[in-house]
Amino acid sequence: MKKLFLLLLVTSFWHITIAQSLTQRLDSLLKNPLLKTSEVGIAVFDLTEGKTLYSHQDEKLYRPASTEKVITSVTALAQLGTAYTMDTRLCYTGNIENDTLKGNLYLIGGLDPEFMEADLDSLITAIRQSGIRYITDTLAADVSMMDSIYWGPGWSWDDVPNSFQPYLSPLMLNRGCVDVTVSPTIKDSLPQITCSPASDYYQISNQGVSHSPFAGKLKITRNWLHGGNQIQISGSVERTATETLSIYQSQNFFFHTFINRLQALGITASTTTFADCPQATDSIPVTLLYAHKRPIQQVLKQALKESDNLCAEAMFHHLAKQYAFHNRVNFEDGTDAINDFMKKNLGFNPENYRIADGSGVSLYNYVSPRLLLEYLKYAYYHPEIFHPFYEALPIAGIDGTLQYRMKKTAAYRKVRAKTGSVTGVSSLAGYAKASNGHQLAFVIINQNVMKLRQARTFQDRICQVLCQ
Repeated sequence: MKKLFLLLLVTSFWHITIAQSLTQRLDSLLKNPLLKTSEVGIAVFDLTEGKTLYSHQDEKLYRPASTEKVITSVTALAQLGTAYTMDTRLCYTGNIENDTLKGNLYLIGGLDPEFMEADLDSLITAIRQSGIRYITDTLAADVSMMDSIYWGPGWSWDDVPNSFQPYLSPLMLNRGCVDVTVSPTIKDSLPQITCSPASDYYQISNQGVSHSPFAGKLKITRNWLHGGNQIQISGSVERTATETLSIYQSQNFFFHTFINRLQALGITASTTTFADCPQATDSIPVTLLYAHKRPIQQVLKQALKESDNLCAEAMFHHLAKQYAFHNRVNFEDGTDAINDFMKKNLGFNPENYRIADGSGVSLYNYVSPRLLLEYLKYAYYHPEIFHPFYEALPIAGIDGTLQYRMKKTAAYRKVRAKTGSVTGVSSLAGYAKASNGHQLAFVIINQNVMKLRQARTFQDRICQVLCQ
C-alpha cells in the first residue's frame, strides 16, 4: 500500500510539475512585443485526461476568420452525417418518345462547390444516353435551393473579383470562376490568352504586350465595378501567368454554358429559362434522369485543408436547408442551424456570440476561444465525427495551409489545425500531440495585428511548447 501511495504521489507531483512548466512557458510567450499593440485569446485542453491546461482571455470575443470553418464543419458532420451528398440533378416531366421529350427538363442545382467541367459532361452524357434530342416545352434551371443573395453579410465588396469570394448559387461551374492563362509571344505582340472553362458568356479584352517593360505591370482582372464579365488583360507579359477570376452571376454562367454545349451536340429546347421543378404528384409525375452526387467528406477536406470558402458556405447552406425545411434558404437560416446545435449539443447560449456565415469571411462573426474549443472537444468525443474531421485538417509542415509552418520544430507533423486570417486577424485551432502521448485541443486567436506573419510565428511557438 505504501509503495502504491508513493507511486500515486510521485505521479501526481509529476503532472503538477508538467502543468506548471507548461503554464510558465506559455505565460512567457505573452511577453512578446506583438501583444503590446494587439490582443490574443488562448485555450488549451487535455483531451486524454479531460482537463483544462491553459487559458488566457478565452472568454473574450474575437473575429475568428477561417477558424469559423471548425464550427461549420463539426456541425455539418453531426447534423448532415458523414454519408451526406450534395446533388445536382436532371429531372423531367412528360414522356420521352423516340428522340423527343414531350415536357420539361429541369437542371436542379444543389450547391455543389466542386462541380467542374467533367461533371458538366456527365450531365450532358446522361441526356444523350436518354435519347433526347429535342424538348418540346422548356429546359429550365432550378436554383430554388437558396435565395438570390450571393454574398454573405459582412463580406467586403472590394474583394471582388477574387476567387476566394465567389457569387454563391445552387448552380456553380468551376466554382463560379474562370481560369485565365496569359502567355507571351514575340516581343511587342499581343500575348496568347487561354480561358477555362471555355464559354461565350464572358468576353476578353486583350490589351497586353509581350516582353514590353514600358507597358507596365501585368494585370488580369474583370470589369467588376460595372457588374460586367469582360476579362481585361493589360501590361507587359514576361512569362506565363494564370489568374482565377470570379464570374458575375454564376448561375447564368453555368446555365449558358450548359445550353451551348447541348446545342453543339444538336440537343435543343423550345424555350430556356429559370424555373422551379414542380413537386411530384399523381397528376404531374416527375422522373429523375440523372443525379451527380458530391460526398460531403470531399467538400469537408477542401474546406479545411485549403481553407476553401466556397466549400464551407456550401456546407453552411445545406445545414440551412435541412434545418429550415424550405427552399430559398438564406444566411439567417444557416445561422439558426448553427445556433440550434450550439445550444442543444454544446450547452452554450448563441446570444452571446455572432455567427454570420460558414466560412469566416464575414467581419460580423464574433466567437470566443472557449467556444471554438468546445467544438473541438465535441468532435473528439464523437469518433464518427472526429475521424473525417481530423483527417481533413492541415498537418503542420506537411500539407494544406500548414504546409510551410512548424518545419524542423517539435510541432512538425504533431499538429493538425485550421488556420484563419483576415485583415487584422490571425487564428489557429485544432489538435496537438504532446510528448507524453496526450492529445490536446487548442485555440489561438490574435486580434488587431498589423503583420499577420508575426502572429503566425507566435502561434507556431505555442504549438512547439504544447508538443515538447
